[in-house]
Amino acid sequence: IETKVREEVLYREALLMGLDNDDVIVRRRLAQKMDFLAEDLAGLREPSGDELRTYFKLHSKDFANPSRTSFHHLYCSFDERQQRAHGDAVAALAKVAAQPKDLTHIGDPFMFQDRYTDRTPDQTAAVFGGPFAQALFQVKPGAWSGPIESAFGWHLVFVDELTPGRLPEFEEVEPEVKAAWTREQRAELKRQAYDVMRAKYQVVLPTDKSSAAVAPAAGRF
Repeated sequence: IETKVREEVLYREALLMGLDNDDVIVRRRLAQKMDFLAEDLAGLREPSGDELRTYFKLHSKDFANPSRTSFHHLYCSFDERQQRAHGDAVAALAKVAAQPKDLTHIGDPFMFQDRYTDRTPDQTAAVFGGPFAQALFQVKPGAWSGPIESAFGWHLVFVDELTPGRLPEFEEVEPEVKAAWTREQRAELKRQAYDVMRAKYQVVLPTDKSSAAVAPAAGRF
């Protein structure tokens, strides 16, 4: 009980001293609580099946299963080979085509992995860059291909498996569709609640180097 009393006493004394004024942490916390309050009062309703199906059709790309690939690669480094990197990669492709089981001494050590499994285009791009990922997913599985350029150098790639992307049926992703619909509706209702609050105030831009002031529409403070 005494701990609670102490907290209440200190809180009230802090308010009397105006310690809540011009405190950026307090301001942000109160703004956050108002944001939460607007969300709590939003009163989201349950969407109908037709609404969810319509939402799914309009946002189908958000629910598509991306393509996935498993591959390994040989690498000719820009740092190690400079201007020779591309030519060396082309020559290496001829070697692996002639002797696909003997890859000894072909290529340079790669700082990450030599083999990647079940990777999406975004996951591949995060390591090798977007252009590399785009080119990789055009490669037919089962043979060495390349060279393909990344930020690190030139790569010969062997695609072990490629699974094309697909759009699932609505029933497969209905829970995800409902969650996305709910997030969008919540964001819209919060925006509307803020617009109502915002309309009560007039923003007064500073005429000097002081910060901008915000005043009620009916007056200033």
